[in-house]
Amino acid sequence: MNIPNRIVFLSAPESLRGRIEALSGHSHEDGDHHHEEEEDFSIDPAIPIPVELPPGENTLNLENLSWEMILAGMIRIVASSALRPAELDEEDLDYYRRFVLAVKPGIMGEFTEAAILKARNGDYNLALEIIAALEGIFPLAPEVVLNRALILESRAEALEQAGREKEADAQNTLASEAYRRLLSWNPPFPNALFNAGFFYMKRRNFDKARECFSAYVSLAEDSEKKNRAAFFLQEIESRGLDDEIFREAYDSIRRGDAEQGLLKVKDFLQRHSDVWNGWFILGWALRKLGRWEDGAAAFRKTIELGGDNSDTRNELAICLMEQKNYAAARKELEAALREEPENVKVISNLGVLAMRKGDNDKAAAFFRTVLELEPEDPIALQGLSSIA
Repeated sequence: MNIPNRIVFLSAPESLRGRIEALSGHSHEDGDHHHEEEEDFSIDPAIPIPVELPPGENTLNLENLSWEMILAGMIRIVASSALRPAELDEEDLDYYRRFVLAVKPGIMGEFTEAAILKARNGDYNLALEIIAALEGIFPLAPEVVLNRALILESRAEALEQAGREKEADAQNTLASEAYRRLLSWNPPFPNALFNAGFFYMKRRNFDKARECFSAYVSLAEDSEKKNRAAFFLQEIESRGLDDEIFREAYDSIRRGDAEQGLLKVKDFLQRHSDVWNGWFILGWALRKLGRWEDGAAAFRKTIELGGDNSDTRNELAICLMEQKNYAAARKELEAALREEPENVKVISNLGVLAMRKGDNDKAAAFFRTVLELEPEDPIALQGLSSIA
């Protein structure tokens, strides 16, 4: 039987069954942890074994059959419904899961570590592929879904820093779907509540963040994380950030309706004039509308009230640049870069600033740095093209 993605099925010959049992016994001797059901695992010769062919091979040579090929085939089958033949049922899939765990009982830790490492190195596709494999093997493990959400968040953050907001939104939507699954878990999974709270804070959905932190505080056993959640819960409630108008203002500007967002955030600030987040949204709306002087004033107020971060400094620099206040703009961009040395948006704006000052060599150097971090960055590509 052949199916796509270089998977073939074969019957388990007697010799292969012996090797499987020997390897399972070897795993025990190595001290790997087994659940009781994995220790009792036995081979069912009636269930075919999926095998993934190595690169460059179109047919299976039994002499070259390896455990890696067998495990890879089983993992791919449980991870992807598209690869499963119609005759396989859920009992067969569960058999493959138990098979993998009998041979490789430490796969959860090994694959999780590999996925996190790949994500840290920016290889998000492979990180998510590894997580998909774990989801196939452990379909009822909330920690695997949480790792998917965290990797998607990291990818979205990298895209946002590169100025690719639409792509970042798509990744955040996928992360949001993962968190929705986690928040419906019964019993609740505390770590999901904790991380979801921060996810929704970043998305300016403070009402949902408050809900997550409140639920986490009532369940938490980790005192340090409980105190952090309680702190942010108090911040949200005391600053009125769970006000629906604030969320609507943010969403309006994100959708491109800066005028509507401006009206809503002004409404919010009438009731919460000391909340820096509101002033940031005000500045963002004004900047989108080309009201550079008013936008700069709003961002300065943001910093004054405690919102001193790279995003605020970068936004303030844009307003200053448009007012041709280049020295002040450079000062703000350099402050932003000290906080986030690989923020592509900030480095791109330094390139734009250098171009406006007529220093094309320096601009080109900034744009080349951007392209080392983000090879498809449109601002850097356009900037280099115009300089050439």
